[in-house]
Amino acid sequence: MIRATIGGGLVILALVFISLVVGNTEIDHNPLNWFGGVNDQGDQDLEILTLSRIPRTIALILAGISLSVAGLIMQMLVRNKFVEPATTGTVEWASLGLLLCLIFAPGLSVIIKMVVACLFALFGTGLFMLLLQRIDIRSDAIVPLVGLIYAAVIGAAIAFVADQAELMQSIWVWIQGDFSMVLQGRYELLWFAGCLGVVAYITADQFTLAGLGKNMSENLGLNYTLVFIWGILLVSVISGITVATVGVIPFLGLVVPNLVSLIVGDNLRYALPWVAVTGAALILLCDIVARLITFPYEIPIGTIMGVIGSLLFLYLLLRSEPHGQS
Repeated sequence: MIRATIGGGLVILALVFISLVVGNTEIDHNPLNWFGGVNDQGDQDLEILTLSRIPRTIALILAGISLSVAGLIMQMLVRNKFVEPATTGTVEWASLGLLLCLIFAPGLSVIIKMVVACLFALFGTGLFMLLLQRIDIRSDAIVPLVGLIYAAVIGAAIAFVADQAELMQSIWVWIQGDFSMVLQGRYELLWFAGCLGVVAYITADQFTLAGLGKNMSENLGLNYTLVFIWGILLVSVISGITVATVGVIPFLGLVVPNLVSLIVGDNLRYALPWVAVTGAALILLCDIVARLITFPYEIPIGTIMGVIGSLLFLYLLLRSEPHGQS
């Protein structure tokens, strides 16, 4: 356990360092020279770090932690390991909210747009839950299949509305998650999403009981309805904030909880810190690859995460059958 903690910490530190030094503008690789200020190069490196590289790296870590935690909570509530906000229509509804803001009130502040995105995400998640209650679920594959179809329908509606409003390019920026525009003063809302991840850890035991099912958890004294609504609210707000700030990051909330579950089990309080660390590490790695693969240009991180996430998703689907049901 101690070795794993030390190893995980060293991996995160290495990825953070690489994230800080990789970019179009070269900076000194010796951190001791960043803050020396003994020459013009030191001052330039410090300015690049404070304006762009450090905010981008922090945004990546916060997004990775919050989205992974949101995915794990969603899986506990639905009692299925093959769902996450990006495969249940939650992020699509958030994107639809942002699109309607662009059409009808483009001058709204970022905070108001984020609130609209959260409300749409909450409505879409609630609708998905109601849809599941009306379906006879006889297989683990039914829930993710319904979620993917539901998300595809909302995605098609977004594409149609954006095309009619000639906003396809604008909405494409959100659909393809991208951290290249993250600068100081344009990512701080993600701190709230990160704080919600901490709140989720505090209430982890309640989510673990809720994952046993309504009847079982109520027999154990849990107010299942209250915990269920609280979980949906957490997932929706985290999804709305991340979509409004950096766009859609697919598969992160799906593959990370599953990979961690394979190693440490399903106890939420024990698994949640590892889910947060693994989510941060995976999104940092994908962003570094996105910056290097066509250097000096970069491609959206959503593209890299889509490729890696889909491969991991297929691997999890092909694994032994008992893993699908929570």
